[in-house]
Amino acid sequence: MKKTNNISEFLLENNIKPSYQRLKIFEYLYVHKTHPTVDEIYKALKGEIPTLSKTTVYNTLKLFVDKGVVIIINIEDNETRYDADTSLHGHFKCEKCGNIYDFNVHDNGLTIDLKKFKIKETHIYIKGICEKCIN
Repeated sequence: MKKTNNISEFLLENNIKPSYQRLKIFEYLYVHKTHPTVDEIYKALKGEIPTLSKTTVYNTLKLFVDKGVVIIINIEDNETRYDADTSLHGHFKCEKCGNIYDFNVHDNGLTIDLKKFKIKETHIYIKGICEKCIN
């Protein structure tokens, strides 16, 4: 995502009506780089938005994904996480602590031999043990 000081303008530029709940959900994703689940976002915002429901969080995230302002991360089959950083980058999941870390991917370092195909998405997932858990 391009850096922006105004989330409302960013959502409007992407044809998303900036309701209060949408603004707060996107702001949470943008500020918290933890790749949260629907449940984590719901629990974090419920105190601030008493009328918020998990369904609203889910539907808002689906809209964000459909509009291309958020990506889905599916490192594990049983969990769906979300990321407001839609740039080309990879994700590393620690098998001990469960944290997910971003890492840089340089497109000039990828060799993909699909010349006759149209690539719409690229996901790079790596699992292992993070630096904190090794020590």
